[in-house]
Amino acid sequence: MADGTPVTVTITRIKNETPNIRSFFFDQPFVFNPGQFVMVWVPGVDEIPMALSSLNSITVQNVGDATSALFAMKPGDRIGIRGPFGNGFTPGEKVLAIAGGVGAAPLLPLVRADCVMTMLLGAKTEPELLFLDQLDECTDVVIATDDGSQGHKGFVTTLLDDLNLAVYDRIAVCGPEVMMRSVLAKVTEKGLEHKTEFSLHRYMKCGMGVCGSCCIDPSGLRVCRDGPVFSGSVLQKSEFGHYMRDASGRKKTI
Repeated sequence: MADGTPVTVTITRIKNETPNIRSFFFDQPFVFNPGQFVMVWVPGVDEIPMALSSLNSITVQNVGDATSALFAMKPGDRIGIRGPFGNGFTPGEKVLAIAGGVGAAPLLPLVRADCVMTMLLGAKTEPELLFLDQLDECTDVVIATDDGSQGHKGFVTTLLDDLNLAVYDRIAVCGPEVMMRSVLAKVTEKGLEHKTEFSLHRYMKCGMGVCGSCCIDPSGLRVCRDGPVFSGSVLQKSEFGHYMRDASGRKKTI
């Protein structure tokens, strides 16, 4: 619930999406706007922010203690959910979506809302392309892989060079922050940063704007309450793409 009250849900199904990404489906749906997130409590381990990939699922990459514990779970196990929290992507009639890796997870509901005109999907290699079959059913998908195993060989950001970005009324981006910073540089060159939105990931303790652990420099905006989706205009002169902070508040270079 959006007031912060935790809800215990039961995992009903687990789907292997890529070699290191899984979707966890649970028995209770949540009403949300694409891009909003929930705080996921893994009993005995930690509570972490995760984007909803559908009304009743989160899609997780195995990268740390909490996600490793999730990967050890099975149908019938229970987790806690608080939320949804934050601001999602701004709707548009002609949206360009850009995803790298697990960044496709918060963008999938936006694609399913039938407003995404084109989807740029990137990954290191073909087996790591997330949700390709589902996205292909809903929109025009253009692919880039680092090793060239499918689609264009190179980073997903290079696909922007062949697009007329002016035809889109919104541009929605989620993925590794270095990739997103590169997108911001490209759209800024064309004067389109104001209609481009980026989904940020930061360390969060509360998810409700109280603790301040997810504030970004120099504005002090809270990723959990003022984001996690921010306009490129807001992020231009910020820490975005340069560093973030760990649990103790120390800077970590991205």
